[in-house]
Amino acid sequence: MNIGAIFKGLATTFGFMLRRKATIDYPFVKRAHAPRFHGLHELRRYADGKERCIGCELCQIACPANAITVVGAENTPDDRKSPGERYAFRYEIDELRCIFCGMCEEACPTDAITLTPRFEMADYRRSAFIYDKTRLLVPAEAGVGQAADERPGGIPGDLGEVAREKSTVDPQKGYGATWRGGEILTSKGKTYMPTSAGGELLRGPRTRKGGE
Repeated sequence: MNIGAIFKGLATTFGFMLRRKATIDYPFVKRAHAPRFHGLHELRRYADGKERCIGCELCQIACPANAITVVGAENTPDDRKSPGERYAFRYEIDELRCIFCGMCEEACPTDAITLTPRFEMADYRRSAFIYDKTRLLVPAEAGVGQAADERPGGIPGDLGEVAREKSTVDPQKGYGATWRGGEILTSKGKTYMPTSAGGELLRGPRTRKGGE
């Protein structure tokens, strides 16, 4: 019998017993992931409530998985949904087909579509993963930036700002770049643990059991 091997094995066992547990009480405690994580999409607005999407269908063309469907329509003088002539009458993303590559985000000329840090999209029905415009579009009060029709040349003043904010290792900054990421930062009853990516999101982990 190899006594040395037995003691070596026991040393390994007792060494892990004294370490901090790797498991967490999910979903009451969550671990922060990288701020550049590609999760659920959102359709953004300008500060005046106008939709950023102009129905150009470039995201649909760029999508390698054919997950996006866009049907554009014309704005009217009495009902302007977006700057310019067109807006997205229909906008759908099949999140089951989506490979979360971010090419739609790169192709968009107005920073209308962007991927957020939110990854919890579980459901029991396949149809629930078809996200239409009503589920993707942020509330009017969540709009940011000066509308393109109020600027010379019709170019959004904050074009590329989301990508610049998300290009970071700081979760606090990266999550705050999008509305759904901001929701994560301010969610109630959740504690976000720090990771090697850097920084705590809310406060230190608390012990929470079951549904308490």
